[in-house]
Amino acid sequence: MMIAGTASVTEQTCRSCGWPHMDTFLKLGRTPLADRLTTDANRGEAEPVFPLNVAFCQDCSLVQITETVNPRILFADAYPYYSSFSQALLEHSRENVLDLIERRGLTGDSFVIELASNDGYLLKNYVEADIPVLGIDPADGPVAAANKIGVPTDLAFFTLELAEKLREQGRQADVIHANNVLAHVADTNGFVAGVARLLKDDGVAVIEAPYVEPMIDHCEFDTIYHEHLCYFSVTALDNLFRRHGLYLNEIKHLSIHGGSLRLYVEKLERVGASVSNQLAHEKSRGLDAVEYYRDFSAKVDQLKVDLRSLLHRLKADGATIAAYGAAAKGATLINTAGIGGDVLDFVVDRNTHKQGKYMPGQRIPIRPPEALLDAQPDYVLVLAWNFIDEIVAQQSQYRARGGKFIVPVPTPRIV
Repeated sequence: MMIAGTASVTEQTCRSCGWPHMDTFLKLGRTPLADRLTTDANRGEAEPVFPLNVAFCQDCSLVQITETVNPRILFADAYPYYSSFSQALLEHSRENVLDLIERRGLTGDSFVIELASNDGYLLKNYVEADIPVLGIDPADGPVAAANKIGVPTDLAFFTLELAEKLREQGRQADVIHANNVLAHVADTNGFVAGVARLLKDDGVAVIEAPYVEPMIDHCEFDTIYHEHLCYFSVTALDNLFRRHGLYLNEIKHLSIHGGSLRLYVEKLERVGASVSNQLAHEKSRGLDAVEYYRDFSAKVDQLKVDLRSLLHRLKADGATIAAYGAAAKGATLINTAGIGGDVLDFVVDRNTHKQGKYMPGQRIPIRPPEALLDAQPDYVLVLAWNFIDEIVAQQSQYRARGGKFIVPVPTPRIV
């Protein structure tokens, strides 16, 4: 468990169940923090690097990295991720909110809380419907942006202690949202226990998390970085929630982020077919056994070899190459595959908070998307491949001029 003041801790036991004998099946070496962008002011300084190893727990089936970097280093120091820069994510979130308002009959007497609410991208849909909300997030920039648009947001890490304080204030929730955060918290059990304390008896926690099955099957190894501590199967999630008196009653499969799950978690056990069928599917495929994960490392190595070969062949033929998406997954890809400034001229990103900075490790400059039309590189390596359709649509003019995109996973291909 994290010790205050330390930079990182190597975990010896499972984050969920405490099992002491985890099986490491992937080692990506020592890498920089994927969301810690370099600036002109610190470009000459050495970046901290940490081991990035992935293990499987044979007791509760949780896939997890074995290094816990202090969350204040990861999330509270000029954290650059702002959800509202993705139109696809905005639409995805709005559809989720409108569905819940209808399904749960939410009104002005209801109360909705979002954990890791970022810049208010999701909660603003409730505000527009006059439903009271509270966002909780540890990153000061996104919190300020949320409050600016009228989404009440507290600057804090969500903990069991904070949940108890809110409960004492009578601020239990009809709906708790937690999108792409459960995998980020060092105290996995404390976080889930906090959800249980903060949820009304008839409330629902709606949680989204990347799904481990497509990550393994489609070789999405670049979704592994220090901010993502866990990679969930339904089996592991069911075990985790039940430990805290919560029940995973419904799931929906989502295409976002390379394959995710939306989890509907309640205090009343009424497990539906979507959950029981998925548990049976995982059992039949062996997701609850380490053998399923054994050959992942070899697949990752082959993908990196194939991608490097493609890029170097294009460079040798005189092509110019840029990249799209200064995403965390992009940092994992370029650093573990050794793709640097000798291959990529620059990276573009719509997030203005990233522009003018440099990718971690490889120090490749980050520019606005307009740079693609200014420079018209022959190829663009799509680092944020989970938004490939949105990116291609945005860059129709670049493509009309003859530009081509390289999608790195599950196998490198030109589109």
